[in-house]
Amino acid sequence: MNIDLSREAADYGREASRAFAGAGGDRLIQDAEADPTRRADIVAPVLAGLGAWELDPRRDRDDLEAAAALCRSAGYWALPYPLAERLARPIDAQADGLVVVTESRARGAVADLDLRWAAVTVEGKLFQARTLPDGAPPRTSAFVTPLVLTSVGAAGHADAALVLTLNCWTLLGMLDRALDLTRSHVLMRTQFGQPLAKFQGVQFQLTDAEVERSGLDVLATYALWSVRCGGEDALGDALAARVAALDAAETVFRVAHQLHGAIGFCDESPLSWLSRYSLPLRRLPWASSGTRDRLTRHLGTRGLPGPFDGGEAVDATWQ
Repeated sequence: MNIDLSREAADYGREASRAFAGAGGDRLIQDAEADPTRRADIVAPVLAGLGAWELDPRRDRDDLEAAAALCRSAGYWALPYPLAERLARPIDAQADGLVVVTESRARGAVADLDLRWAAVTVEGKLFQARTLPDGAPPRTSAFVTPLVLTSVGAAGHADAALVLTLNCWTLLGMLDRALDLTRSHVLMRTQFGQPLAKFQGVQFQLTDAEVERSGLDVLATYALWSVRCGGEDALGDALAARVAALDAAETVFRVAHQLHGAIGFCDESPLSWLSRYSLPLRRLPWASSGTRDRLTRHLGTRGLPGPFDGGEAVDATWQ
């Protein structure tokens, strides 16, 4: 099985990362937090220049892979924008983006954006969603705001599966950056006359974090393939990938903060911003236990196919 994105998608992701870096890099999220009313203005020109809104991940395989690569690059720079939700916008509904929610206490990281939103639950209910500003600053809310839902009917499982999977790719990009920052930090900082990276305990911690990150890379790619195939297992695979993403994020950010020490919680460190703005992805629509609960309910007694099941490998062609 080929577990890599196409060369075109990978190249597009690298070009997107360079574009985000050239547009300000870490300053993008800092500027958006300082003036949330300019959140869209800060990011929209870069995304338009990359042709993001020309992608059609619902209908085209190459566009789906390109969307995943774009979300990963956006995560790497903690782009202050709900990119996965915009890319997964419904085809028929009059909305600019799609958010996966719970019916009770629906929330989304979509504050300060003049856009129309649709919302979907994993049970297949579709809603129009209206933001309800609560006055909380981005510093404490990370742009999360309550949503008022109006039922408009039913949706297929493919809608929720697409958003959940693309958000896994966004979180994967954040873990890429967290590990890059941590490697640079332990190579630069010295203790007892040698770089921290020379200590065996540090190497063990980084290895544990990298194993989690690389495992998520494989499972996120499998979930993307499952979404592309459009079978009934797509939602289960997306939920399973989210479980893996949350577990990986817990390990990677724990190791990153431990090895950075106190500076990792200061605004001088990009890790502080990255960690803070990863929280909506890790907590909405559910955190780890809630995601496992939804996965269990969805699967019932069927179990998961493919690499998630722990059994024999499935014979599948990914490309």
